[in-house]
Amino acid sequence: MVKKELRGVKIRDKKLRSRQFIFMKSKTIITFFSVLFILIQGCSPNKADKKEQTVNTKPETPSATAPQFNSDSAYLYVQKQCDFGPRVPNTKSHDACASYLTEKLKTFTPNVIVQKGVVTTYDKVKLNIQNIIGSFNPESKNRILLFAHWDTRPWADQDTVKKDQPFLAADDAGSGVAILLEVARQLSVTKPGLGIDIAFFDAEDWGAKNSNPENEDSYALGTQYWAKNPHVENYSANYGILLDMTGARNATFMMEGNSMQSASNIVRKIWDIANHAGYSGYFIYNEVGFITDDHVYVIQMRNIPSVDIINTTPEGRFASHWHTHRDNMDVIDRNTLKAVGQTLLEVIFRENGI
Repeated sequence: MVKKELRGVKIRDKKLRSRQFIFMKSKTIITFFSVLFILIQGCSPNKADKKEQTVNTKPETPSATAPQFNSDSAYLYVQKQCDFGPRVPNTKSHDACASYLTEKLKTFTPNVIVQKGVVTTYDKVKLNIQNIIGSFNPESKNRILLFAHWDTRPWADQDTVKKDQPFLAADDAGSGVAILLEVARQLSVTKPGLGIDIAFFDAEDWGAKNSNPENEDSYALGTQYWAKNPHVENYSANYGILLDMTGARNATFMMEGNSMQSASNIVRKIWDIANHAGYSGYFIYNEVGFITDDHVYVIQMRNIPSVDIINTTPEGRFASHWHTHRDNMDVIDRNTLKAVGQTLLEVIFRENGI
């Protein structure tokens, strides 16, 4: 299967959510009942009061204030990754970037695991991979998994020139990792009230150029490796959020099919939080088809409901720079980084009451 194949499009519109008194003719009777009415009212609440009391007894969203996401910082994290060049597995630039990501993550949390392994691609190439996982509050059983892939595709197969050469992949790898690095930096300053795991998965993008049944699982090799061999025995999380192509100018994030199938309530919660925070131009209440991405294997192999925040059009198409040499720093926009990063922080700090 070609990476992130879309099977059909479904569009869903956004769904939004006296008394009479009898007076007696007698002045004496009027006075009596008026006094009695006042006494009764003083002892028992009226309907409006009862309604207010009912509302006040419902659980409230924790009022913890999320820290402010710094888009300038995230932008520099994208640039730093691109400075290594294409991060194709089995290359020096890949190894150098792995060291950078590991050391940078360690400045935010001491709980960092580098999971090394070997995977075999659809074209029989052995890849040395490194999955890099940083944890906050590792003792907490209430956890959210935030993840992105950090490797880059070996070929610009969607381009019209230099199709067999790698590209910088500022958006399709760099942006998601950069946002999660900035989230990690914020969590190191303002401690979350639950467990957060930030995972950078390797070897996602060395997948088959053509779709056929034999190549169905040729993408997300690092995630598949982790799902079979989690960094913590019997690892689980309440849910996961995947970032893929989350930094381009004018990006739009639709409600992806696998995400809706496994975690529709989480999808809607994230989109509601984003829209409430002022990012309605990015997080759109439209459903698109099923996309084969890292989250599929987290759902299927670890039984963790997961959401894919990925840039697509309402028709389910990817941005024009996808898998081309145009995927460089020119497409990265601080406003998009801010929209996604701030939404993630809002989600995390609203979950403190889990």
